[in-house]
Amino acid sequence: MLIWSTSFVSTKIAFASFPPLTLGAARFAIASLVLGVVLVSKKEFIKPTVKDLGIMSVSGILGITLYFAMENIGVSLTSASNAALIVASYPAITALLELIIYRVKISWLKGIGIALAIIGVYQLSYTGQGSAEGGQVTGNIILIVTGVVWALYNFVTRKVVNKYPAITVSFYQTIVGTIVFIPLALSEKSSWQMPTFISFLMLLYLGTFCSVIAFLLYNYGLRQLSSSTAVTLMNLVPVFGVLFSVLLLHENVQANQLVGGVIVVTGVLLSVSKSNRPLKVKEVIKNDI
Repeated sequence: MLIWSTSFVSTKIAFASFPPLTLGAARFAIASLVLGVVLVSKKEFIKPTVKDLGIMSVSGILGITLYFAMENIGVSLTSASNAALIVASYPAITALLELIIYRVKISWLKGIGIALAIIGVYQLSYTGQGSAEGGQVTGNIILIVTGVVWALYNFVTRKVVNKYPAITVSFYQTIVGTIVFIPLALSEKSSWQMPTFISFLMLLYLGTFCSVIAFLLYNYGLRQLSSSTAVTLMNLVPVFGVLFSVLLLHENVQANQLVGGVIVVTGVLLSVSKSNRPLKVKEVIKNDI
């Protein structure tokens, strides 16, 4: 969680040399290489079926190309602290879309949590002196829409995640996502420049630690923790994300950000809480899960 919480600050620093789409492509090119080395060293290289490879490809475009292209653009326009807090609402956005698309029956507690998360994101995006700037509001809106892309990525990935090791799924997603990222990066060719030493270090950090090592640590932790505990711990990401943005980028965190952040985190905690009764989902969705 600590590693993931530094990604917003690292991305901001890397922007000194890399435009947003180029940074995304380079980051996941490095991640693809590292994941490939890990798979070969662990002798876990598995070839999926054509159908499953297609599903992994679609999820890779959603979760790697679209998600990180939009996130990087959003982070380039808004503050790292705002980005960390808005991204914290993604579990609640996912729960809301499950309700709309799959007609999942939720408890009143989850409903309150989703509503709180939405209110918190609104507080972050449209109030306060800093967010009055058009560019920052645009960045906040892009990050909110990115949450929808993240939810769609999860819906597609769940179709294959139980068939193969997580690192295998991640590898194919990352490979496809990186390939589709390349044309987007080429559109920024006129903005390319020789990276500074610090920016290059941040690129390596994002590609190796934030995209691979944190993922492996998270999977290792899941062996000893319940899924609900793991999701709850995810709420440490916005907390430390804001802390690092203040300490390393010297960003000024306003009162409205703190209030909005607390509302978002509280809403997410409620939205991912487990009900005492099983959720009733359409049978086709049960089969997918």
